Amino acid sequence: MSKSVVVIGTRGYPSYYGGFETAVRHLAPFLAENGWDVTVYCREGQTKDDDAARDLRVRTTRTWGLESKSLSTLSFGLTSVLHSLMHKPKVALVMNVANGFFLPLLKLRGIPSVVNVDGIEWERAKWNRIAKFVFKLGALMTARYGTILVSDSLEIQRRWREEFGRDSVFIPYGGLVPAQSDVVAGYEHDKYVLMVARFVPENTVSEFFEAAQHLAEHHRVVIVGSTGYGGDLDEAARRLSEHPNVDWLGHLSDDKKLLSLWQHAGAYFHGHSVGGTNPALVQAMACGAPVIARDTPYNAEVLGSDEYLVPPEPLAIKAAVERMLKDDDERTKCREANKKRAASQYDWTDVCMRYESAMRDAINGKKSEKGEEGHRNDIHGASDLRSTLR
Repeated sequence: MSKSVVVIGTRGYPSYYGGFETAVRHLAPFLAENGWDVTVYCREGQTKDDDAARDLRVRTTRTWGLESKSLSTLSFGLTSVLHSLMHKPKVALVMNVANGFFLPLLKLRGIPSVVNVDGIEWERAKWNRIAKFVFKLGALMTARYGTILVSDSLEIQRRWREEFGRDSVFIPYGGLVPAQSDVVAGYEHDKYVLMVARFVPENTVSEFFEAAQHLAEHHRVVIVGSTGYGGDLDEAARRLSEHPNVDWLGHLSDDKKLLSLWQHAGAYFHGHSVGGTNPALVQAMACGAPVIARDTPYNAEVLGSDEYLVPPEPLAIKAAVERMLKDDDERTKCREANKKRAASQYDWTDVCMRYESAMRDAINGKKSEKGEEGHRNDIHGASDLRSTLR
């Protein structure tokens, strides 16, 4: 049986925009290596076609859409689905519940779907009421028409079971433990605090910026990220970077530089609050970054401990970061624990194998539904994960 898959809902391959794109950079070559015919739908100007890491066996197709904050996902998703209906792959890998509106079209055409439901989009502060309603309705459509659903964390899996009556397959993001690199020019090992995030309110960006004003009096502060569309948070980062101890690097697509920043940071603040398993957090852990994270069930699940969780308050963030920067033994302990957990629980090869298994199940007509025994196993697994490094 020929094996063909289309990937819908990302910015393309190879792209460095966010978590979906990170997953596809690993998954698409893995599937091609295992005999799959892989097509990734792309947006114009969002991919790096001359990337040396590009796998030429992965086919890319550009589709049309409206490049705007509110309409890009829906418009590009629709045109990608319409294109796939003509070619009828064996399975569609769909990212983001906003594309749930188009799942009935795939189902009518006899194309099973594996849908990564992402985070709880309708709770994100960056969206207005209409956008939140659209995401919630897309989630309802996904629950009804998706063949197999993928949750990237056990907490997301629990919420979909309780709120939509659908079970899902747990497949987190992965991380790669990189070779040790040199410190980025201009910085010193263990002497700076780092934040890497898209500039949206639910990533605790404003609170970190306020904490950074105080931290910068005695420590170097490095900020990686932007909104992607401009706005108040970008302007706040620009003003903050006027301080001689603050560097705002914007969106960074240089993987080697970003990995080095994580490896050598004295403290890394992770403020994401409404996603599941965040790929930036997993990769930071794989680099051995000493992580201070916002107190959420998602971050606790990934870290396996609540020891370094803080409330979203500037003074609490400042205090936790300063403790990490000043305590050599604590930093060493945190680095080793994070690297060990990332290697054992968040391996990219294992992640890709789970996606391939889900796609095979979808082709064979299986759905992501489990009985009470499966539910108990998930709960037991969550307990094991959280206790691994306590």
